[in-house]
Amino acid sequence: MARILVVGGGYVGMYTARRLQQKLKHELRQGSVEIVVVDPEPYMTYQPFLPEAAAGSISPRHVVVPLRRVLPHCHVVIGEVTAIDHDERKAVITTLAAEETGEGAIQVAYDELVLAPGSVSRTLPVPGLADVGIGFKTVEEAIGLRNHVLEQLDIASSTRDPDVRDAALTFVFVGGGYAGVEALAELEDMARYAVRYYHNIRPEDMKWILVEATDRILPEVGEEMGRYAVRELRARNIDVRLETRLDSCEKRIAVLSDGARFPTRTLVWTAGVKPHPILAATKLPLNGRGRLKCTAALQVDGVEHAWSAGDAAAVPDLTAEPPAAPDEPRATCAPNAQHALRQAKTLAENIVATLRGGDITDYAHKYAGSVASLGLHKGVAQIYGRKLKGYPAWFMHRAYHLSRVPTFNRKARVLAEWTLAGMFKREIVSLGSLENPRAEFELAADTGRHYEAS
Repeated sequence: MARILVVGGGYVGMYTARRLQQKLKHELRQGSVEIVVVDPEPYMTYQPFLPEAAAGSISPRHVVVPLRRVLPHCHVVIGEVTAIDHDERKAVITTLAAEETGEGAIQVAYDELVLAPGSVSRTLPVPGLADVGIGFKTVEEAIGLRNHVLEQLDIASSTRDPDVRDAALTFVFVGGGYAGVEALAELEDMARYAVRYYHNIRPEDMKWILVEATDRILPEVGEEMGRYAVRELRARNIDVRLETRLDSCEKRIAVLSDGARFPTRTLVWTAGVKPHPILAATKLPLNGRGRLKCTAALQVDGVEHAWSAGDAAAVPDLTAEPPAAPDEPRATCAPNAQHALRQAKTLAENIVATLRGGDITDYAHKYAGSVASLGLHKGVAQIYGRKLKGYPAWFMHRAYHLSRVPTFNRKARVLAEWTLAGMFKREIVSLGSLENPRAEFELAADTGRHYEAS
């Protein structure tokens, strides 16, 4: 039996496994092939919808796709690959059961390896960042941030201390890419709507600050659309600071490289990502940025039976202009969802061809463009050279991502939620207690908070 080990259940991992189970139906029925998918979470997160989930436009459960439901013919293991010995074709996996029982990690042998662990947040040694920073890569972080923002409005509304109020109403986002801009824009929209229900908070009382180290935001949509996005955000009284870095955030004070200081209780870090640490532990060839060196056929360069795509892989872009000098490296595909979804299809078909003795093909896809949301009914886009802004770009953003979210079930639920959101008012309820559901019971049991009648 040939075992295909897929490390990671994100874009590349889930779509590759899904394509493999479609193409290898006969072999799976015969028992000559087994597909094993390993991921720490039992679901795939569709990250482009995280800002809308944070703003309450989409339910959190509709942003994730259960792996076992979409991969019924694969063996899904909830755990983390901690080591890979490709010479021996073995992987070490730590599972939830191993942590509970103390039995230690398990070893899994494989014949074909697909490395798609994705990426992790790239942090810098900024004083205080580890203590107060909030990430924005998972659905848990998105919902936690929504609850946190609404909680800050409650704090500001219920205090007479001007320092506490000012810090509660100051929101700092670091990073001007998709995640930072879309998260800030959606949450500012939500908070602006929410304060109409607070008798002592006005929209202009809030400070929203976007900090970007380069000279523009949203580089994927082009320089012109990036400038438009800055103008649009500043027109909403959002303080966009370009060519500025976060120097410190100790004691809940954000200190910027331009000398500005902002007391704040909310600091969201979205300043880029880096390859997953497991790649460095594989002894497979990496490029200067820590990504796997791959061929255009999505094989790890110079290594048989090892494949990769997406964030983890440096895949040559065959549609880009060739380098000016023969010794210069060819441009690689951008590590984004557009390439990841298409690479997964080619990767799966190449593995099938390898198992059946066929020919593998190279991946080539010309970048179609990018879309970004700037809040409800606002957006920017550059698609096949055409520039869109405002409502048309926002509509294109929703239409594109609705077409890409996996399964008809998710598409229908998301579309239904958007339709209902257009008919009814926003929900502005904070459910922060969901993050620690036993706190109330522990308080009652340990401290006797709820006084009993004698």
